[in-house]
Amino acid sequence: MTPRTIEIDGAAVHGIPSLYSELNRVFMPDEDWTLGESLNALDDLLYGGFGVLDGAEPVRVVWERSDVAREALGVEATREYYRAKLARPQVYSVATAQRALDALEAGVGETYFELVVRVFRDHGNIELVLD
Repeated sequence: MTPRTIEIDGAAVHGIPSLYSELNRVFMPDEDWTLGESLNALDDLLYGGFGVLDGAEPVRVVWERSDVAREALGVEATREYYRAKLARPQVYSVATAQRALDALEAGVGETYFELVVRVFRDHGNIELVLD
């Protein structure tokens, strides 16, 4: 069985908010609610059962212009992501966010783009193709 193909437009991604706008456009077109700006929410979406994904069906996700998204979700966007977490210690683990930020600053941490790619690749039924 040939997996269904879904395309993400990386040229529409200029930062974390626009990434989730694009993911909502692609994965949630007929829903009356949208996916929040959260890696956990993305992970939940990829399990299927709402939006365009039906459970563990095989799906091929082609991320067109992923180079644009990679740059937009690079070190600076990731730095701001972790700084926002550090500013809300009542909600987020400061120690975890600080370790991730320190790793990023040391050149060994994952960027937000890499975190998103990892979430996709953690789902065995989803083939992610970066174009």
